[in-house]
Amino acid sequence: MDQFPKVFVVILNYNGREFIRQCLAGVFGLNYPNFEVVVVDNNSEDGSLEEAKKFFSRAHFIKNEENIGFSAGNNAGIRFALEHMADWVMLLNQDTVVEKNMLEKLIETGQNDPHLGAISPLVLRGDTSKVWFSGGKIDWWRMKTIHERESIKSINYRSDFICGCSMMVRKEVFAKIGLLDEDFFLYWEDADFSVRAKKAGYKLAVTPETHIRHFEKSSAPEGSKIYWLVISGLIFFQKNATPFMKLWGSLYYFLRRVKNWMDLGKGKKEASQVRNAYNDFKKLCQEAK
Repeated sequence: MDQFPKVFVVILNYNGREFIRQCLAGVFGLNYPNFEVVVVDNNSEDGSLEEAKKFFSRAHFIKNEENIGFSAGNNAGIRFALEHMADWVMLLNQDTVVEKNMLEKLIETGQNDPHLGAISPLVLRGDTSKVWFSGGKIDWWRMKTIHERESIKSINYRSDFICGCSMMVRKEVFAKIGLLDEDFFLYWEDADFSVRAKKAGYKLAVTPETHIRHFEKSSAPEGSKIYWLVISGLIFFQKNATPFMKLWGSLYYFLRRVKNWMDLGKGKKEASQVRNAYNDFKKLCQEAK
């Protein structure tokens, strides 16, 4: 089936009972003739894994004994896919709903350009027509990523990074750069993977010919989302910034810490999460020396 490369759709589940049936129903309704589904469960406690097994027994299931994070959890599914002769691996969040032609259009885009390493559909926000992700930019000066939210017309719209909620990756990319970096427990792993893929000579693209809907149900443990966003962002820039940008980053990091001390003094919400992220990042740097 050369015209229909083998695709494995990897869905990482963590307490996703609210969305997992809807997500899997959409995936199994895809009109592409050559795909398999792998559900990786990060030790859910809400019965979502059991429900997925009950209604979608055709999927492959991998259960981790603890919540090992987004990167490590997805890597378990990626390894399974590659061992079973995947040509492409599609990472898909549990809180998404796909369009019927998603794989068909993504494969068509990928097959037309062998230099495309990773592709994403257009991502809409929940049940609205608002764009949630139409491409990404990395702001190295302000140490942040930016989701483009404009409608796009170019079929191969170039992007600095592909969002991990719906990232389809050519198998050769994994062979060349490895899997997701497990130093990232949650967030920023997609930007890191994208930067490594581009450094290896691959292009990244978003196609508007198909879309998914993303309901933005965070898999972060309750009350910890800001913590993981901050510490993972710091890890990303430490790993990927140029020497010059690392010098700037050191100054920017100091200024952000000063702001955090001020926010703590004012009793601002979430300031303690930011402080904890800074402190834990400092410990990581000391341990790495």
